[in-house]
Amino acid sequence: MQAEERQSKIEAYLQKAEFASLEELSNHVGASISTVRRDLTALEGHSSVRRTHGGARTLQQPKSDEFVFNVRDTHQVAEKDAIGEACAALISPGQNVIMDSGTTCFHVAKCLGDKVAQIITNSLPIANLFSASNRHEVHLSGGVIYPRLGVLVGPSAVDTFARMHADVAVLSGSGIAEDGIYNSHALIVDIQRAMIAGAAKVIFCFDHSKFGRRSTFFLADFKDVDVIVTDSLAPAPLVAVLRAQGLEVVVAPVASS
Repeated sequence: MQAEERQSKIEAYLQKAEFASLEELSNHVGASISTVRRDLTALEGHSSVRRTHGGARTLQQPKSDEFVFNVRDTHQVAEKDAIGEACAALISPGQNVIMDSGTTCFHVAKCLGDKVAQIITNSLPIANLFSASNRHEVHLSGGVIYPRLGVLVGPSAVDTFARMHADVAVLSGSGIAEDGIYNSHALIVDIQRAMIAGAAKVIFCFDHSKFGRRSTFFLADFKDVDVIVTDSLAPAPLVAVLRAQGLEVVVAPVASS
């Protein structure tokens, strides 16, 4: 692939995803990280992207709403509501909770009420949800704000979770398969791994559409996970495989429309 074609693919990907790591871009265009660095330097010279620590972001108006938080939150709403209630029921009063930036985790947050004392998150929507409460202590990570995704990312965000401990971590991902859990953004994967390491109990929430899917980056195998919460439309064979591996799988009934 010639440099011009490769740079065009990088630029198009960033316009869709808004930000990406060097590893992510390297996989996308099938080139080495050092080659991608040179491509980003060239694109930065054209004022179309800006290099960041370990990756790059677009400086142009993104052309896709695929990753936008408010758009993603309109998908599988009934399932996410059911998962939110089921997951919140697993959290004991007074526990402190790390919360991921996924839309399903936002539905969990809406169901917590006054149950939790402290919330540690890199999610702007979750932080905003509790911002007016005098019953919750909210710890918002450092990092670079990506408003369309409603998330803070980067080394400061990773460092926040590397220094924190919680009773429970509630996370989501792009896919779950027989071999483990996947996500599509490398920069978010790094943060999620720090979240997992900092929690005594790890809960992953997936609506049925994520089952059997493998996206770009492997996030975790099941030895790092305690509970999977899903909805009643999740495929029974894969649920059985997960339970056979020793995982607790909570299946939340979905209210009929």
